[in-house]
Amino acid sequence: IPVGRPQGAGREEARRVGGAGPRGYADERAMPPRELSEAESSPLRAPTPPPRRGSATTELGIKCVLVGDGAVGKSSLIVSYTCNGYPACYRPTALDTFSVQVLVDGAPVRIELWDTAGQEDFDRLRSLCYPDTDVFLACFSVVQPSSFQNITEKWLPEIRTHNPQAPVLLLDQGGREGPVPQPQAQGLAEKIRACCYLECSALTQKNLKEVFDSAILSAIEHKARLEKKLNAKGVRTLSRCRWKKFFCFV
Repeated sequence: IPVGRPQGAGREEARRVGGAGPRGYADERAMPPRELSEAESSPLRAPTPPPRRGSATTELGIKCVLVGDGAVGKSSLIVSYTCNGYPACYRPTALDTFSVQVLVDGAPVRIELWDTAGQEDFDRLRSLCYPDTDVFLACFSVVQPSSFQNITEKWLPEIRTHNPQAPVLLLDQGGREGPVPQPQAQGLAEKIRACCYLECSALTQKNLKEVFDSAILSAIEHKARLEKKLNAKGVRTLSRCRWKKFFCFV
């Protein structure tokens, strides 16, 4: 299913509407995006365009939550994807949300990106984001081994406590030069039953679109499975009621 570029993403909207993205999405030799100044970096929220009147197309909504240790690059990842920029400095995030529209097989999809804090001080606040989430991005940095270990020791248990069914994608944002080898990361993805293991760079935007394409498609498939189960359950319940009425009549 072809997935289009994000639409309605703030300052770079004109460059993304109609599937026209910045250089570096399709080319493996990705060019670094412009660096945002400190004034532009706070806050960075992609505005939600108002619905068109008379439009018969129903927009599908997807909630995507990013989790991981502090300073692994979650905020930079979202900013690079939605605004085609890179924050000039690191600022710890308590909780922030971004909203962009993409086209999936020609149909509009609204994806809400939830940027969470990795610090323990925000554990209670962060847990409020987990219900009704359609897909999780479990992020770590290969140059921070502790962030890799915390995927199984902290983040996955925390996710599954509040949302046991939503798909999880394992994401490395630190590049390939680090103490965590790729086979070990892939093995972890299999261990936690992640949908896939992906590597990307928020700075160069290498594989950036592929990450969110995978997240969107995983969420859509998850929604379809849940809807199928609910429909099947409704049919079985209706069948039992009909049988009871039948036997009562007899």
